[in-house]
Amino acid sequence: MATVVVQQQTLRHSTPPPTGLTPALSLNRTSSPIPNKHIPVCPTGPSPINAHAPSPPVKDSSNDQTSSLLYPPDKSRRLTHSPMVYTIDLKTLSASLEHLAAQPLPHPNLVFPWLHGLHPDNHLQVGFFTKGKRSLRRTPKCWRGITIVKVGGDLSSCRIKGAVSPEEVLAPSGVEFLAIDPREGFSVRNFQIQTAKLAPLSDIIVYGENSATQQQILDIARRMATAQHNWRIKNDPDRNSPAYNTFVLDCAFSEVEKKASHLVAISSSGQLTGQVVDFCKRYTDVLWFQSNMLLVQWERLEMCEMSKASEISTNVWLGPTPDYLLRPGSCGPAPTENFDLLIEASELASIPGPRFLANLNKQLEEGPQKLEFPSSGSILLPSGETREIDDLVNTVRWIYYLANPDEPDQKADADGDIPMIPLTKTARKILIHCPDGYTESSLLAIAYLMFAEGISAPNAWLRLHCEKKRNFFAYPSDITFMSGVQRRLLQESPATRSHKIRSLPDPAWFRYCDGSLPSRILPYMYLGNLSHANNPEMLSALRIKRILSIGETVSWSSTSAKVDEKDILHITNVQDNGIDELTKEFDRCLDFIRQGKHDGMATLVHCRVGVSRSATICIAEVMASLGLSFPRAYCFVRARRLNVIIQPHLRFVYELLKWEELQLQKRNKPARRELEWATVAREIALMNKPYSRQ
Repeated sequence: MATVVVQQQTLRHSTPPPTGLTPALSLNRTSSPIPNKHIPVCPTGPSPINAHAPSPPVKDSSNDQTSSLLYPPDKSRRLTHSPMVYTIDLKTLSASLEHLAAQPLPHPNLVFPWLHGLHPDNHLQVGFFTKGKRSLRRTPKCWRGITIVKVGGDLSSCRIKGAVSPEEVLAPSGVEFLAIDPREGFSVRNFQIQTAKLAPLSDIIVYGENSATQQQILDIARRMATAQHNWRIKNDPDRNSPAYNTFVLDCAFSEVEKKASHLVAISSSGQLTGQVVDFCKRYTDVLWFQSNMLLVQWERLEMCEMSKASEISTNVWLGPTPDYLLRPGSCGPAPTENFDLLIEASELASIPGPRFLANLNKQLEEGPQKLEFPSSGSILLPSGETREIDDLVNTVRWIYYLANPDEPDQKADADGDIPMIPLTKTARKILIHCPDGYTESSLLAIAYLMFAEGISAPNAWLRLHCEKKRNFFAYPSDITFMSGVQRRLLQESPATRSHKIRSLPDPAWFRYCDGSLPSRILPYMYLGNLSHANNPEMLSALRIKRILSIGETVSWSSTSAKVDEKDILHITNVQDNGIDELTKEFDRCLDFIRQGKHDGMATLVHCRVGVSRSATICIAEVMASLGLSFPRAYCFVRARRLNVIIQPHLRFVYELLKWEELQLQKRNKPARRELEWATVAREIALMNKPYSRQ
């Protein structure tokens, strides 16, 4: 980043761009449509010495295999004999998927550490998880899934719930399954391997899009059946494991749409049906994503709900970029909100100069206008009083008097040469916006609050979060910048014109703050990291009175921080290593959180980074308190963690799916997963792919 240099901006009319054309692309910029997020590094922690001493609760055997309506395939017609391929009708397909969704998943100890990926050449991964015990490397016999394979085209249309492409499970030879376990490296988050890893332990159902020929579909089905046969010869020569079969759907996808629409995730026209929770959808529209990137649908919906536009000061609103500036299916206020000025925060923008603002004053008489302003994290504090500071103050003052034209004592710009007075006394309605509604726009929103309400930077942080109920993200440089310019903003503020500005010492919590606050997941539950927990003054300012520490310990004592010991709960011996179980702590953690809710006190849930162990607890509470399935609760928490992507590891996600089964039992509801394990893992991998460092 560098200090912003003032430059004349090109005037842009406020007419909405054509459907499908985003401002980022129409302005010939290089900015990416990927949200401004990052995946933090999560230290794994040590492998527990006695991690594998306990025996699984039940012995793994084929007799305990997940029940399936597809085995044995006695009632199915044989389509080919060598290799063996059967047909399946639509009614049986629907019943089989419903039946599978109602079956409990095997206990985690029966499928882990195998699901982590244990390639025999990967000595680091194998050694960490198995400690030399060969029994832990065996393929589980209890698993029986269903893998649906689509033939023809990509997955952006004609997609049945959970369907994958042949290339996701078949090796290039076409007659073997992919050997997907990583040969090197170490990871407890191998979500990307689950589809291919579990395909050999599944019955496979092949169908085609409407344009696929029967010969194309049958060719893929034969390859799948051959791969099943070859896998069994290689991995189970004694035939101790159950047999799996390949089926071909006996109808076209158009029939699925007509007679079993509840199975359709994406229609033949490429539209999400809403019948199925899909984490992601692949778009190929070059005007939307230039490189066929992933759009996270459900997370986007949750983000929209969390960050929808709200008034932060008289006639000044903060929120996401409106729908009609993006495309149908996004979020934000509709054109009927009648904003007179839309201010977009962008990392490519500069602070507007007074002449530009004076020209914009005139254009506002003609109709709604647009303006750009530098985004959060893009401005560094200059070494002295410069024109940049003048332009910042002038811009904030100009916005204020547009929104409050009846206020007295309007001024010219700092040099007094350009009138900044609105041409009419009509109050203008203003939206400060950015794509997600909480990142790029934070700097301007905070600066405006400081000026409009005559408050210091720390108080603006708190007021925006606590009183205005806005979740927002700021950078360390924003702390430095706003602390440096706050005196000037307050000197110019109409709210402090009768007061003399003296010293403005920052409170201790603000000096140790990196710009971001703990994430408000629910009104009574926050998610954060160890740094947040080690800032008791900040927690007090945010009215967070209780702390739930998962596997980490704060550096201060309850006495020094004036916190009652009963308001602190430490969960020990749980590392982020893919081995330690967290489910056994769920009830204790959730009881602690709910006691705080009952007492009117918010709880901070934290681990070291605030994305895995503590995020798992928060997801469990959202599932239990809001009655959400795991996919919906995961997206609910992920959206509210703002720029930091939550990363519960593979075993924690599996445990949460088991937790979902328990919640359904408690509510006397029929057991039914919205998404199967392999689909959940695949979609999480797709959601994270744009941010991966690999």
